[in-house]
Amino acid sequence: MRAQPGVNLNLNVRGLGVSATLAINELSNDLLRQGREVFKLGLGQSPFPVPEWVVDALRQHAAEKDYLPVLGLPELRRAVAGYWQRWQGSEFSADDVMIGPGSKELMFILQLVFYGDLVIPTPSWVSYAPQARIVGRPVHWLPTRREDHWKPRAEALDALCRQDPDRPRLVILNSPANPHGYAFTETELRALADVARRYRLILLSDEIYGQLQFNGGHQSISRYYPEGTIVSGGLSKWCGAGGWRLGVFAFPETLQWLRRAMATVASETYTSVSAPIQYAAVTAFQGGTAMDGYLHQSRRILAALAEHHVDLLRGAGVPMASTDGAFYLFPDLSPLTDTLRRRGIEGSVELCASLLEDTGVATLPGETFGRPPSEPSLRLAFVDFDGGQALEAAAGLEGPLEDAFLRRYCGRCVTAMEKLANWIAA
Repeated sequence: MRAQPGVNLNLNVRGLGVSATLAINELSNDLLRQGREVFKLGLGQSPFPVPEWVVDALRQHAAEKDYLPVLGLPELRRAVAGYWQRWQGSEFSADDVMIGPGSKELMFILQLVFYGDLVIPTPSWVSYAPQARIVGRPVHWLPTRREDHWKPRAEALDALCRQDPDRPRLVILNSPANPHGYAFTETELRALADVARRYRLILLSDEIYGQLQFNGGHQSISRYYPEGTIVSGGLSKWCGAGGWRLGVFAFPETLQWLRRAMATVASETYTSVSAPIQYAAVTAFQGGTAMDGYLHQSRRILAALAEHHVDLLRGAGVPMASTDGAFYLFPDLSPLTDTLRRRGIEGSVELCASLLEDTGVATLPGETFGRPPSEPSLRLAFVDFDGGQALEAAAGLEGPLEDAFLRRYCGRCVTAMEKLANWIAA
């Protein structure tokens, strides 16, 4: 038998598994192939189609084949700067914008080039911390409480920074947030900005769900701490184009050194983002009346589903406050711990496994978002419905979207949540 090469993995990668969101999607598909009924509330993929006019723009530019500049197509960078100027009153120019193959890749490169600690709330999106581990950066978790809607308080950030005031830190804030759907208020943003300025922190404001804040009133913390905030966005959540893999960063003038360092790494790794996708993205970021209507109907549908689902969870004994945006809920079943233990469930991993086995509802355990393993929390993404049909139907209706609409056009989500609520209350 011939000798084989040894297994010599980078120590930072050993023990890491596939991203939890992708793993649950693959497991759900495996169960479907086995003939099981599965409700896919695990992967947070937008249920809505890419707007037709944006798809048309992709068709028109399908023949574009040249390598584009590392920082992105100039026309697209101008469109992105204009988008944030119209939406948030930001003063970004095209020179401040960087285009990447998804905001996830840009976040990874940022952590690679920045020398300092990563600070994130618990719970947080599943990839922030693993990316830090891959590049060998320390991670500090900001504590949160269910009573505060899982949002980190400025006092907690101040307490962390006070321990070593001059230590370089990158703080990621996501609003409305994955995994829980709550958004920061203006008062909360101002308080966090004051702490960030006091300790000269670098903030990454992940605003990928900003256009999906139900009341249309998203505010960026860059309004209150512009000199230290990088704003992150992309096409995946508000434009339904997750598989297109296009993300954007916008940097203030004071952080151009980070943009230049990231561009250097990009030039040696992915080179540039797909040319046809970049040309099509210009149309998306330019917005217009049609895009405004698409976003308005998307928010109406998601808001109605969120309220319906929260009501069901409350009825099952789960303390929940109404959410603010995106398509996530993060119920904490800690008040039902004794009941769950009698069913042999000790933590979030067992909770989600039992739920999937008993009901076919696929969710993600709170542990993967940085919560204690013993806490019976989970994240669910209410996206298992035909968003195209729902958008078309909602456009013809005035007023609130009632239960009958949700059952007809978002029926799988309604059924899944009823199964989940009945299972909890059993």
